[in-house]
Amino acid sequence: MSVIEAVSAAISPTFEGTGIYLEEVTLTGGSPKILTVIIDSETHLNLDQVTSVTKEISEILENLPELGETPFTLEVSSPGIERPLTQPRHWRKNHGRLATLALHNGTLVKGRIGELRDSTVDIDMKAVPLADVAQAHIEIEFKSLNQDEQE
Repeated sequence: MSVIEAVSAAISPTFEGTGIYLEEVTLTGGSPKILTVIIDSETHLNLDQVTSVTKEISEILENLPELGETPFTLEVSSPGIERPLTQPRHWRKNHGRLATLALHNGTLVKGRIGELRDSTVDIDMKAVPLADVAQAHIEIEFKSLNQDEQE
C-alpha cells in the first residue's frame, strides 16, 4: 500500500455521514514534504468546516506508521476554481455558473450549467451527455460596476 493509499484509507472514516468528500490526497517532495488533502461537499465549505476537518486529520496522521518520522506540512483545502468538474456532485454544486466544456470530438461548449440528469447536463438549455465531456472547468466571472455603483 502506498503512502497516499494509507493516508486516504486512514482519514476516509472522518468524512462518513458529514456530507464532506475526500477529493484527493497528494504528497510532494521537498523538506518538509507537503501532504495536501482536498475535500469538498455538495455546498461550499466554510472555514470552520475546513478547520475542524484539519484538526481531525492531523490527529489521525500523527500516528500513521506509513508516514514514518519524515516531517511534513499538512494542507487541507477545498477545490479551487481551476479543478475540473469530474463528479455529478461537482455539476450540482456549480448549477448556474459559467463553464467551458471540451468534448471528446474537439468541440468547445461554453455556457451556464443547468439541470443534471442521470447521464446529461444542461448547458444553456442544451443537453450534453456527460460521456461526451473530456474536460470541464468553471469560468471566473467578474461583475462590472456601472456609473451609479461607482459613486
